[in-house]
Amino acid sequence: MKNIFLFIRHYFNFLLFVSLQIFALYLIFSYNKYHEAVFGEYANQVTGKINSRYNKITYYFHLKETNDSLMAANEILYNKLKFDYLLTDSVFTEYIDSLSSDSTVKYRKFKFEGAKVVANSVQQPNNYIVINKGSADSVQKGMGLISSNNGVAGIITDVSDNYAVAMSLLHKDSKISGKLLKSGETGTVTWDGAEPNVVEMTGIPKGVKIAVGDTIISSGFSTTFPKGIIIGTVESFKKNPSSSFYLIRIKTRTNFYNLQYAYIINNKQASEINKLIERAKKQVQ
Repeated sequence: MKNIFLFIRHYFNFLLFVSLQIFALYLIFSYNKYHEAVFGEYANQVTGKINSRYNKITYYFHLKETNDSLMAANEILYNKLKFDYLLTDSVFTEYIDSLSSDSTVKYRKFKFEGAKVVANSVQQPNNYIVINKGSADSVQKGMGLISSNNGVAGIITDVSDNYAVAMSLLHKDSKISGKLLKSGETGTVTWDGAEPNVVEMTGIPKGVKIAVGDTIISSGFSTTFPKGIIIGTVESFKKNPSSSFYLIRIKTRTNFYNLQYAYIINNKQASEINKLIERAKKQVQ
């Protein structure tokens, strides 16, 4: 208490000046319309800037909730895509106990489920992506993984109870069946390990018309990815002198440097198809 009185006594003149100055300004802004208007406009600008900064700060701290809600919304939209369903042949009607089954019922083929990327590498020859969904969420080996902007990201190769590891598209052993969106020719998409976010496509004949910027999509010739998932766009292409095919460089749709969320593709018919393939292989042997 003594120190407070000493402070006031020492700075009495300065404090008195500040108090009188504030009182004088109050009188000016209260009884002079022009000064009141100027002060009001300036005060609005200052409070507006403060509120804007405050909103940016609060928005930053709520980014996780915003991203989670967007991922949930995208998951719902993905599961309503046309290729998620199969429509039975309406020519035939199945009768069970004298009751006909509706031949227009749609059967789900693909199911999409959102996941958070907890680890991701891009600089290694063999890169992997780790997500926070596992066998407890019905994730299995061989399922496809796409980015939040509908780009091919990888294939699930290992699963634990709560996590799963996907072989990234940026992996030396990765082989994805791709297709030219315009002409429909199919080829194989691989990664040469040289540059992240750039992969190569082979198997397209030299007679096919290709242009920079053409879109490459998944062919749908496997149980991993449905037809139409974007792999990337043609960055450059040249004729391979040692074969009759092009060597096409593709800029990936997925940005592997900033992969935070992904969607798991569960093909409901994968098990049945894979069993038939295995049976066919055994018959050949």
